[in-house]
Amino acid sequence: MTIADYAQKATETDRFTDVPGGLTKLAFGFFGEVGGLLAALKKVNRDQLRATETDVAGEEIGDALWYLIALSNAQQLLPRALGLACLARLRSRFGEADRESSGEIDFRQIDGLIAIHGNGLQDARVELLGELARMSGEIIGRADRPQLELGAPSQLEFLGSLLAMLGLLCASFMLKLEDVARDNIVKTHGRWPGPDRTYLPPFDSTFPEHERFPPELRIEFIERVSARGTFVVQRLNEVFIGDPLTDNSHEPDDYRFHDVFHLAYVAHLGWSPVIRALLKRKRKSRPAVDENEDGARAMIIEEGIATWIFNHAKQRDLYIDVPAGKLEYGLLKQVQSMVSGFEVATCPLWQWEQAILDGFRVFRELQKREHRGGMVVVDMVKHSLTFVAPVQAVR
Repeated sequence: MTIADYAQKATETDRFTDVPGGLTKLAFGFFGEVGGLLAALKKVNRDQLRATETDVAGEEIGDALWYLIALSNAQQLLPRALGLACLARLRSRFGEADRESSGEIDFRQIDGLIAIHGNGLQDARVELLGELARMSGEIIGRADRPQLELGAPSQLEFLGSLLAMLGLLCASFMLKLEDVARDNIVKTHGRWPGPDRTYLPPFDSTFPEHERFPPELRIEFIERVSARGTFVVQRLNEVFIGDPLTDNSHEPDDYRFHDVFHLAYVAHLGWSPVIRALLKRKRKSRPAVDENEDGARAMIIEEGIATWIFNHAKQRDLYIDVPAGKLEYGLLKQVQSMVSGFEVATCPLWQWEQAILDGFRVFRELQKREHRGGMVVVDMVKHSLTFVAPVQAVR
């Protein structure tokens, strides 16, 4: 992968360059990622976590690389020039004479140069981390200070040195900068795909029709009041399905409407063991799939995800002001880790975000005083979730 290739991919997920103060925000982003790397490494060692330093370092260095390249793009520095500055800095560090390089510079050239001269980098890891931390502080000052001191490195030279430092740090963890760059592209485009959003095919597309989710679902949510309290029932094709749902909480919070979240998972992920069981669409033609993907454990995990996200959303006004692309990355990563090993783990983070935000959009409609229920329409072809207000109260 050339630096130019990576720079183009980074541009597609850059949400800072065209906003006021974008350059400073990118600089702070780089500084934050370096701080995140140091903090993550500390936790791995302090808590003796199963995650290795290499696993943690690869993702954090990849994020720092994204901000570095975005900074270079924002200052209209050519990727080739940045690569040449990086190679020049490495050759100077290793005492090697500079030389001409033709064509675009790729990450493999950087990794190769470091591999030739980089013996003992593992032992120098702490020093490299300290040097990177110092330089990351300087990058913030440069973002706010257009005029540099006499004799200070140019911005191109400085960013080239930072790129060289990331390469050296990768080698100290027995990583290649090229692999880190590729993994970062997969990660960022899984979270912020840009205009080219392609949904994965439904997980049940190869199963018999009676084991597949129907292309459209129209489910009514009906709120009723009895002597024992308020509950919600659901109706599909004039037939009541499932059990009456209450909030199961000392404090009323309308969680009784929460099955709309499972319907959102169907619409945007093509997945919901809970709804599959409710509709009696379990994939029994393949016993292993029936037991592992559609079984009790999968349903418990799905319910756990819905509950955990709901508790998170209650502290944030049910995500009413959260636009697409702005849902907390840490929350999405946690959800992805919770479904590790299941088929839905292949869904990119942007699909999860769509499911979560769309589910809460309709949930807010269901709970409105003038509605207190309504119909939810799932369209698996258009990947949409539509709310239809109730015409009159159903008793």
